[in-house]
Amino acid sequence: MTDKVLVTPAELADMLKSEPTVIIDTRDPATYAAGHLPGAVNIHDIFTYLAMSTPEGVAAMRDKFAAVFGAAGLSGAETAVVYEQSMNTGFGQSCRGYVLLRYLGYPKVKILHGGYAGWTAASLPVTAEVPTPKASTFTIDPKAASILVDLQGMKAAVADPNVVKLDTRDVDEWIADSSSPYGKDYCPRKGRIPGAVWIEWYRMMKPSAAGPMFKSAPEILAECASVGVTPDTPVVLYCFKGARASNTLVALKEAGIKNVSLYFGSWNEWSRDPSLPIEEGLPFKTSSSAVAAA
Repeated sequence: MTDKVLVTPAELADMLKSEPTVIIDTRDPATYAAGHLPGAVNIHDIFTYLAMSTPEGVAAMRDKFAAVFGAAGLSGAETAVVYEQSMNTGFGQSCRGYVLLRYLGYPKVKILHGGYAGWTAASLPVTAEVPTPKASTFTIDPKAASILVDLQGMKAAVADPNVVKLDTRDVDEWIADSSSPYGKDYCPRKGRIPGAVWIEWYRMMKPSAAGPMFKSAPEILAECASVGVTPDTPVVLYCFKGARASNTLVALKEAGIKNVSLYFGSWNEWSRDPSLPIEEGLPFKTSSSAVAAA
């Protein structure tokens, strides 16, 4: 990712005047209907879709989103700009849209930094008018698929001590108290992928007057250093279904970490296969001497 991915509201306003652009709103339909960026197309499936990384699951995901993005008017000539409500209220769904588009090989993808909240904080116009996009043929480029790893790729990462497995889920999932954001028992098992380290996805952001924004590159690199990640460390991210991990992927890439990929099936897939190993309980053990000292 050499080009800047995050665009400010002012930069997007200028883009709309100077180049073909398709804006994608990832929020739920009711929120979209109440007000959205002018011309924005609503694709909430970017957030809700649960992917499986079997060959059949990958093919279904590719077919579905190639059709959805084509219907939104993406032919390859336009810049796709994806947004959510704000960077921490959509569980990373705008970044998940970025990852999906890059995975399918779309050449020009941006994320509105600050989302809808940032746009309105800049006093830029919104509308309730629903556009009618001109459908285009969306062409999949299979060479771009390296941004994601499938189940076999995640198994290989688990077996490789040189690859950092970075869990970005909320703390209750990391400590194996809950299986998902959809409820503690949504998945059949609670725990972690073996060997994983943890940075909760919120830690990549900080408050601003316009809402949560990504931290600076030095700040993100400092967070990464706390779990042994440097700009040259190979990293595979996961969360529950790839949204929060997509947010972290964008943060790490923007900060200059070179080799970052995402296990899109994430905990939703891994936990459902009882043959796959997991770590359960608290991610550390308290020694008897420490207890006695306390």
